[in-house]
Amino acid sequence: MAAPRVIGLDIGTSAVRAAEVALAPAGKRVRAGATLTRFGSQPLPPGAVRDGEVAEPEIVAGAIRRLWAEQRFSSKDVAIGVGNQRVIVRELDLPWMPPDQIRAALPFQVQELLPMPIDEALLDYFPTGQSDSAQGRVMHGMLVAAQRDTVRANVMAVESAGLRPLMVDLSAFALMRAVVRGQYAGRVVGVVEIGASTTQVVVAAHGVPRLVRTIPLGGQQVTTALASRLGIAAPEAENLKREAGIGFQAPPELQSAGDVISSVVTGLVEAIRNTFVYYQGNHPGAGIEGVLLTGGGAHLPGFGQFLASASRLPVAYGDVLADVRVEKAVAPMIGDGMGTMMAMPLGLAYGAAA
Repeated sequence: MAAPRVIGLDIGTSAVRAAEVALAPAGKRVRAGATLTRFGSQPLPPGAVRDGEVAEPEIVAGAIRRLWAEQRFSSKDVAIGVGNQRVIVRELDLPWMPPDQIRAALPFQVQELLPMPIDEALLDYFPTGQSDSAQGRVMHGMLVAAQRDTVRANVMAVESAGLRPLMVDLSAFALMRAVVRGQYAGRVVGVVEIGASTTQVVVAAHGVPRLVRTIPLGGQQVTTALASRLGIAAPEAENLKREAGIGFQAPPELQSAGDVISSVVTGLVEAIRNTFVYYQGNHPGAGIEGVLLTGGGAHLPGFGQFLASASRLPVAYGDVLADVRVEKAVAPMIGDGMGTMMAMPLGLAYGAAA
């Protein structure tokens, strides 16, 4: 019997990316027997996706259609993600009840907690554990509440491309699945994905998400600031960003660029550091042991060292392909640093298989 296959489709600000994974036979762990059989990406023009939400469905749909035509994915069934500032994720304890009853009761349990009308929200609950209290058994978990319009826009783009979105997952959970494994599965780690316009931060303890935050800053804001303040075109600003980096002693000709980069990146790093401080303040004795970076923006020269210095935590790139077999036809498409760009579609695929 052929191994079952799942496809994760990531709709990012600068590109759409998809990964097709063949899974191990039933009864074995997903990642331990996962094989990457297809992978591809298609660029998106500025403005097609804004702040993690599809703004131009037909443009995005066209990019997805080209991606499917080029890579010849085996199915039109996909798992997609959603994650921006209009998606709320917070810890929530509930009286224990079966999963189907939890979903039915959520609107009544959380309507006072949300900054949006309950009929405009899509709700889900991710259990993380349970305990006994004087009032009875308690379910611990994370509430996920997304604006319907945010989810609808992404789903419409996928359907317009002729695909079938079988699952809409929280991007942060997908990110955690792809990165927190092996030696990190039993530790408390922070996962940081720096995208074009947003940065996702997830704190996972022993493979379970404990805190999720979306920061409205990414690599694109650095490029835009350089282009605006130095009066140069965006492609030139992008190249200059990679040349100057952050945290280095810049030569005179790069000093102005270094100052601009520092002004933006320092704000992002402070937001990440404050997220870690908040978590550790609320979880004494269970501090974060390290940070794993993914996303294109994480490859800004010097960023990892800069974040490590600010957070006083060891920082490394997340290796999402460490225990994934890669078929020969796909291997040439995976260059240096591409592994960190694949975290989201791979994590979405793993979620669809769970």
